[in-house]
Amino acid sequence: MVKVGFIKLGNLGMSQVVDLLEDEIAAREGITTRVYGTGPKMSKEDAADTEAFKEEFDPDFVIIISPNASTPGPTEARQLWKDKPCLIISDGPTKKDDRQAIEDEGFGYIILPVDPLIGAKTEFLDPEEMASFNSDVMKVLSTCGAVRLVQEELDKLTSQVDEGKSGDEIEMPHIYAKPQTCIERSGFSNPYAKAKALAALHMAEKVSQINLPACFMLKDLEEVAFTAATGHEMIRAAAELAVEAREIEKTNDTVLRKPHSKKGKVLSKTKLYEKPQ
Repeated sequence: MVKVGFIKLGNLGMSQVVDLLEDEIAAREGITTRVYGTGPKMSKEDAADTEAFKEEFDPDFVIIISPNASTPGPTEARQLWKDKPCLIISDGPTKKDDRQAIEDEGFGYIILPVDPLIGAKTEFLDPEEMASFNSDVMKVLSTCGAVRLVQEELDKLTSQVDEGKSGDEIEMPHIYAKPQTCIERSGFSNPYAKAKALAALHMAEKVSQINLPACFMLKDLEEVAFTAATGHEMIRAAAELAVEAREIEKTNDTVLRKPHSKKGKVLSKTKLYEKPQ
């Protein structure tokens, strides 16, 4: 039995589904997952609370997903879990030296700059806007290759445990998932659909650059609200492009589906009325 632990510190778009990707219809045998979540908070104190989860569940490997893995809370969590094979999923750090430092400490990582910073200011954001933003982000991540990239890398980790590997024997990925990296995992067959999806990923990456000053630099109420609204309008447009891309594939009956079998094998199909093989 492969035991996979998920620690959610704060929230990314990918946080909504990451713990579901290895058993999407709840029928897979030989795997069990547990999640420890701290809601929107990601302080050092929140990270310290995850230590009890280690003793309680004792996973074969753990995924720590959070915004900006360089901040104090996620950094503290890594130190608490450094005796376990650990994969970091985050939207940053984006600088090569900072990613290398995480790798040098023995951790795997998938950095997703296409999973953008939300416009988290009270001058603009309320619960409804937060939910709308995250649903738009998920349209882009799910359709344009980011979700499949994470799923495939988790499949590789699970397979290694199935093969009898443990601890330092488990090889971790080190992936900076820029738009071009994600789109190559998407499985689009139509070039116009692929182009629309890649455009959506580039727009999602740009959203963070727009929302960053709104969250941390600007002070004037009108500037904050206007800038955050701009970022949120861009992710809405990106989501529409992602939907258009998938609709092209549906029209051609070429949507790539890669479900897990009960035994964990990844199957594949493109025609709606064919059996996954």
